[in-house]
Amino acid sequence: MSRNKSNILNGADSSSIDIAVRALQRDLLVAIPTETVYGLAARASSPSAVKKIFVVKGRPIGHPLILHVANKQDLSLWSQELSNNARLLAEKYWPGPLTIIVKRNDKVCDEITGGRDTVAIRCPNHPVATELLIRLTDAIVAPSANHFGKVSPTSARHVAEDFGDEISVILDGGECSIGVESTIIDCTTEPPQILRAGAISADQIKRECNITIASATGDSRASGMLDKHYAPNCTVELVDDRKDADVRLNQLNGDGRSSEIIDFGDDLQMFAHELYARLRDADKRLIDVVITVKPPMSGIGIAINERLEKAANSNRSRE
Repeated sequence: MSRNKSNILNGADSSSIDIAVRALQRDLLVAIPTETVYGLAARASSPSAVKKIFVVKGRPIGHPLILHVANKQDLSLWSQELSNNARLLAEKYWPGPLTIIVKRNDKVCDEITGGRDTVAIRCPNHPVATELLIRLTDAIVAPSANHFGKVSPTSARHVAEDFGDEISVILDGGECSIGVESTIIDCTTEPPQILRAGAISADQIKRECNITIASATGDSRASGMLDKHYAPNCTVELVDDRKDADVRLNQLNGDGRSSEIIDFGDDLQMFAHELYARLRDADKRLIDVVITVKPPMSGIGIAINERLEKAANSNRSRE
């Protein structure tokens, strides 16, 4: 596959956004920056464009996508029977790293939802994504711009390395400020359920909105709910502290296996921001094993641990 990066355009340039909008209007795929990770965008009103995402990513058909809108007012354009919880969460956290699952209306095509009667919607908090959505006058679907099950991209360079010329335009909006995917809350259940952890935690929602969020039950029905995901080519091993990591590093080096440690201590924001880039870099350098010291289980640390567990599960499935 070609790795030509000539399709990377400066997202701060107004003409670049116009080029991306025209590509979307022609049912082409465009990579866009968000505050979480880079997304692979298709126009939501075009089923044929949406189908291309599944082909390019190698994503299982029927695995639902997240619909992205320009502002919180657009929530009602793609949904029906909004609960008070859904309205409160959108009002409080949009634009931002929170995805809300609501009842869909007839405007949402089956290709987005996998035929379900619900749809996941979020309003990204990134100036490039917002401006593109405003100019497009349509919603987009935008799963992470990587091959399915692999490590998500947090820079335009990551997208180009994965897809080369398979994507017509990559809008460069710099490194993603957060670095892990959005929190997903299913607001069609009572109480609402958290289907994927992110920068906004269930405890934070309880504290700020007085909404109790339950753990997920039922089958996989949202992005990131599969047991194996976020997997680099190298093996990911998880340990509880730095001492255990050092011991394991010495064991692996003694066996002749290249290995390194990822440990950001209690700096959860830095951990989230750097994790995917560090895993991708390890693959570039052909590292055999990445030993990761698990962060504290609080705030965004819950989301980081969730990603690490799924990455480690993916490794074990290859053994």
